[in-house]
Amino acid sequence: MLFSMRKAALASCLVLGFSQAVQAAAADLSGVWTANLEGRGGPALDAFGPTFATKASYTPLAKAHMAEYRQLVDAAGDSPGAHCVPTGMPGALLLSGGYPMEFIQRPEQVTIIYEAHGEIRRVYLAGPKVDPADLIPSRDGYSTGHWEGDTLVVETTGLKESVDQTTAHSEEAKIIERYSVIKDPATGKRLLNGEVTIIDPLFYSKVEKFTRQWAPLANGRMMAYDCTEPAWEDHLDELRKQAQPKVSGKSSRGE
Repeated sequence: MLFSMRKAALASCLVLGFSQAVQAAAADLSGVWTANLEGRGGPALDAFGPTFATKASYTPLAKAHMAEYRQLVDAAGDSPGAHCVPTGMPGALLLSGGYPMEFIQRPEQVTIIYEAHGEIRRVYLAGPKVDPADLIPSRDGYSTGHWEGDTLVVETTGLKESVDQTTAHSEEAKIIERYSVIKDPATGKRLLNGEVTIIDPLFYSKVEKFTRQWAPLANGRMMAYDCTEPAWEDHLDELRKQAQPKVSGKSSRGE
């Protein structure tokens, strides 16, 4: 019993020591980042979506699934965001407009928070990996990562099929992200560089790759994003109206 406890304690120390050593050698990606390379909040959309759509190697299966979806929603101009559904991967990091994202870095985990929809991803750097058979497919999937020098490499699987974003993918997709801190050659400012790879033979006839960059947000602060709160407030207003005493149509003199 005592030997087992000592063995477990030693193993924990080794894992902690390894994590600390990795962290010491890793780049610091922590902070709040914005797609506006001037470091301001506000709109920072570019032509990524249309450009990707015209060049993407969609398979016939992908085109059929995307067309069926567009037929359902285009007439009403509907979208997941209109129903408070987060974008999911990889659209969350590519098409979040002027909403920033935050990296919180620990030895065993990197947490990525997208202000839009309060979307949260956890990238597990240490500890046992979840058996793929135990994963429940989701819009953001299951992410593990490791450091290659100063570059954080993230692999995401366990995704639900997504045809409501330009970077559509099947449940079999694997998304690989490579994050590193670089200097803007023009200004010398610190930038976060992200290289994204989509591997999905069901939806793409070749591997798709693209790059995105972010600058530190000038005030370094994330704001709350509660998509469902306005609907709740509207509901309360409606309940107040229903709770008001009903006024009779007759006059006070009974005429």
